[in-house]
Amino acid sequence: MRDGRHVAAVSDVSFDLAAGECLALVGESGCGKSVLASALLGLLPANAQTSGSAVVVGVELLGADERTLARTVRGRLVGLVPQSPAAHLTPVRTVGAQLVETVRALTGLRGPAASEAATAAAGRAAFPADHLDRYPHELSGGLAQRAATAIALVGDAPLLLADEPTTGLDRPLVDHTADELRRHADEGRALLLITHDLAAAERIADRVAVMYAGRIVELTAADAFFGDPGPRHPYARGLLNALPEREFTPIPGLPPELGDLPGGCAFAPRCDRADEACTTLPRLTDGTACHHAEEPQRVRTV
Repeated sequence: MRDGRHVAAVSDVSFDLAAGECLALVGESGCGKSVLASALLGLLPANAQTSGSAVVVGVELLGADERTLARTVRGRLVGLVPQSPAAHLTPVRTVGAQLVETVRALTGLRGPAASEAATAAAGRAAFPADHLDRYPHELSGGLAQRAATAIALVGDAPLLLADEPTTGLDRPLVDHTADELRRHADEGRALLLITHDLAAAERIADRVAVMYAGRIVELTAADAFFGDPGPRHPYARGLLNALPEREFTPIPGLPPELGDLPGGCAFAPRCDRADEACTTLPRLTDGTACHHAEEPQRVRTV
């Protein structure tokens, strides 16, 4: 709720995610990606309302009380690599101490075994061992991101939510982090990768979901999305065409405010294919929510 009005930050989102699979959720800032992740973990503001169903290993998340979320879900069933790691790290404890505490809580290990597991988790996230005695305020943004990733990997949760896990990292570290997250999935767990980094998504995703104005407008296999025939939704094509290695052409206009969405298709004011049909809200059908998606177009590489 905003200014006494109800704002639908996420609407009609539906997908499944199998063990061993990575789904990349992509889209411009403000489209609802992080809100979706927060809803799954019960981390929305107190005035937020949720409806629907989200089940992980037989546990209903959206209807769970705080005790269940704290003791059963967070870290154990669902791990989180947060978008703002500094806000999730305890400022008065070193990274190493927080890793050891997480190991103890999630695995039951104590003593040297806990310390060894904490160091191993740091290594998986490429967090340098000689920085484990540092406090969060002593870390760069990239190091804080790696520390948060290490903590999220400790519990080997059946579902890992990675919300912009490569922010602040250079390309080699982006690739390392993406590969480690992919290994998490390859070991039989599910990975929801929320990212602006389409190169990271192409590197590790099995499927891609494109979100716009709080709705999923395309859901397809990653090889079809990044290769041939390419995305079917005009917005999804625009995301790819905006990349420097593609056409380097920005999508015209700006995303709409979620509290002031146009009638019908929310992307219509920015779309060169919009017509009268677009005054009706399109539903996700055959993987695409668009009235003009019947003719897939190849995304050209220049």
